[in-house]
Amino acid sequence: QVQPVESGGGLVQPGGSLRLSCVASTNIFSINVLAWYRQAPGKQRELVASMSRGGSIIYSDSVKGRFTISRDNAKNTVYLQMNSLKPEDTAVYYCNARMSFSDYAPRWSWGQGTQVTVSS
Repeated sequence: QVQPVESGGGLVQPGGSLRLSCVASTNIFSINVLAWYRQAPGKQRELVASMSRGGSIIYSDSVKGRFTISRDNAKNTVYLQMNSLKPEDTAVYYCNARMSFSDYAPRWSWGQGTQVTVSS
């Protein structure tokens, strides 16, 4: 079972930026959809951004225009560039794989995630 390793989180002021990385212990070239999720304290995990093997991307309304998902198949890595961060973006961020945009079931085990805290 693949367990990704997320990194890049930290404490940042509102309006700041962070770049998250997710390294998978498998070749991601053939993975149909790679996605970033987040879970804030006391809330359910939510889908933030998804990217297909062909380059199609879907963002949640809450991050559209501020976050950018990308993938580097050669490095088996998925990135999430987060700009104009807001306090409500505070959460633990996770990555995972899916079979398609309409199939929400995660294909990998969940990693430890990376904590993002947006606060002044």
